Amino acid sequence: MTHSSDTEAPKRTTSRLAKEERRHQLLATALVIIREEGADRLTLGYLATRAGVSKPITYEHFATRVGLLTALYKLLDEQQLHVLQEALIYVQQNLRDTADVLATAYIHCSVDTGGEWHAVRAALAGSEEMGAVQQELLAGYVQLFSTTLAPHSSLAPVALHRCCVGLVGAGEALSVLMLSGQCSELEAATAFSSLIQGGLLLSPQR
Repeated sequence: MTHSSDTEAPKRTTSRLAKEERRHQLLATALVIIREEGADRLTLGYLATRAGVSKPITYEHFATRVGLLTALYKLLDEQQLHVLQEALIYVQQNLRDTADVLATAYIHCSVDTGGEWHAVRAALAGSEEMGAVQQELLAGYVQLFSTTLAPHSSLAPVALHRCCVGLVGAGEALSVLMLSGQCSELEAATAFSSLIQGGLLLSPQR
């Protein structure tokens, strides 16, 4: 998720940072590179130059360009998930309101990260790591949906899980549709909310 504090390039520094602080600096710098120059410009060597560190440091943290892109993809997804979780804290305790908040927040995350997230995703397309990373991250969303919707469902846990797998897939498809300009954010969120409600109300109770 893009915040105002993330839009400025991290200051070049050669000072010694703790490992996690250095990793955060490198990832923040990588996002600036993608935002300003595109994902094709991002290499470990260029990242080292922009971050003001030696090449071995970037290789120590990420090993390969794919490793760097994978770390960025996970970071952006974690930010999306956090925003979604925050939105659900104040949700009203009924299915319609829960579905509305869940759908609106999920679709809006695609808007907020439409630049960097999709650039990183495109850069990773075709890599062996991409499939595994996507499955891991989607599993996190399925779990969140299952936990959030469980109080409003009479489905058995296994059946609810299967239902949520389908719902998350639908959310992804609607996000793509919206980002391609085929519908508005509101239209995508409204359709997704309807699917969430219908999925729980119409699924076989077993």
